[in-house]
Amino acid sequence: MNAIPGTMLTAPNRAPWRAWACLAASMALVGSYVGLSKWLVAVFPVFLLAGLRFSIAALAMGGWTRRPADEPAQTRQDRGLLFLLSLLGNFLFSICMLFGVQLSTALAAGVIMAALPGVVALLSRVFLGERLSRQVLAGIACAVSGIALVTLSKTGEAAAAGTSPLLGNLLLLAAVFCEASYVVIGKKLSGRLGPKRISALVNLWGLALVAPLALWQARQFDFSQVALPIWGLLVFYALAASMITVWLWMTGLRHVPASQAGVFTVMLPVSAAAVGVLLLGEPFSAAQAGAFALALLGVVLATWPGRGPSGTSTSAH
Repeated sequence: MNAIPGTMLTAPNRAPWRAWACLAASMALVGSYVGLSKWLVAVFPVFLLAGLRFSIAALAMGGWTRRPADEPAQTRQDRGLLFLLSLLGNFLFSICMLFGVQLSTALAAGVIMAALPGVVALLSRVFLGERLSRQVLAGIACAVSGIALVTLSKTGEAAAAGTSPLLGNLLLLAAVFCEASYVVIGKKLSGRLGPKRISALVNLWGLALVAPLALWQARQFDFSQVALPIWGLLVFYALAASMITVWLWMTGLRHVPASQAGVFTVMLPVSAAAVGVLLLGEPFSAAQAGAFALALLGVVLATWPGRGPSGTSTSAH
C-alpha cells in the first residue's frame, strides 16, 4: 500500500456519503491487495513481482507524468523528495511488504498494517514537531500490543510450512515505517505537485530502482507456467496499488476533513484479515482475534477526529 499526501479541502458536504464510500473503498482495496499478494509471492520472485507491478502501473499512468500549466517547475529539493518518497514508499515498502507476507500471513499483515496511523503520528512528532495526545499514545500502545500478540501466537500451519513468522512480522513492521515516512515526507510536496503527478513520478522512480533486480530474476523465470488468473490478479494488484486507491482517497478527501478521513484506515486491517481467513484459509485463533481487536482499537484511538495531532492523515499506497 503507498500513501499519498493529503490536500487542502473544499467546504465539506453535510452528509458526504459518496466521499465516505470512496475513503472506505480505498482502504479496503489496500487491505485486499496486501492479503492477495500472498498468492502472487507464491508464483513470482519478489523483485520480479515488484518490477512487474511498477511496469504495469507506469504504462497505465503515462498521461499523469505531464506537468499541468498551473503547476510550478520542479526544484532540486522537489526532485530529491520525489526520490526519497519512492525509495521509502514504493521500493522499500513493496519489498518489505512482499517478503513479509511471504514469510508470515495475511492476517498478521492486517494486524501490523493497522499500526500505520500511530506510526505516522509518531514520526510527525519527531520530524514535524506535531503534538502527540494521550489518545494517540494509547493508540500506539494498542497497536504495539496487537503486533506482539500476533507475533507470539505461532500457528501450526506456519511451523509446518517452514515459514518464519517473526522475521516476516518484522519486515511488515518495517513496511509500516516506510509507508509512514512516505506520508510525513510527502507533506512537503503536496502543496507544489498534484497527487496524480506525484504518484506517477514516484512509481517511475520505483521502477528504476527495482529494474536491475527484477531483470536478474526474470532471466531464470518461466513466464509460460503462470496461469491466466494469476496474470489477472497481478494487473489488479498493480492498478489498485498505484492508481485506483490514490484516486478514491483523493476524491474522498475533497469533501471530508483529513482528521475524520483517518478513521477509515480501519478498513485496511479488516479487509486484509478477511482475505486471509475467507480466501486463503488462514486459521483465526483466540490469540489472533485478540491481536486483531487491539489493532482496530489502536486505529480508532490514533485517528479519531479532533483528538490526534492535527494534519496527520494516511491514505492508500
